Amino acid sequence: MPKIRLTKEFSFEMAHALERYDGACREIHGHSYKLFVTVIGEPLECESDPKYGMVLDFGLLKAIVGRTVVDRFDHAMVIRQTAENDHFVRTLQQRFSKIEAVDFQPTCENLVWCFAQLIGDELPVGVSLFSLRLHETATSFAEWYASDNV
Repeated sequence: MPKIRLTKEFSFEMAHALERYDGACREIHGHSYKLFVTVIGEPLECESDPKYGMVLDFGLLKAIVGRTVVDRFDHAMVIRQTAENDHFVRTLQQRFSKIEAVDFQPTCENLVWCFAQLIGDELPVGVSLFSLRLHETATSFAEWYASDNV
């Protein structure tokens, strides 16, 4: 059976700040993100299976990415948690419900890697994460490929 790749696009709004960055993005700001998720697998061969001929139901892919990434990060503020800004992060978390304190600098590069881990852990047997593309703007994006991370 041939290997087939499926891709689904997701959109969400998210704010972040890049701690100690030396450019304009050190300030809290937001982006309209677009995430392209590509999985790979073989279409199901069992004719009695309701998913016959599919690698993965697009609805299931939507549910997985929705639960692991979009629901968590849409309209969230993502900030690196450090000892230096602990009080600030706690203050934000007391005031707002969608503050994501992470242990990494929330660049587009690090976010796409984080998303790859979150999504990859939830895919069913026989389906693998092939690649992710995360657009921070219409012309700027980061990509993650499974083949580069073996």
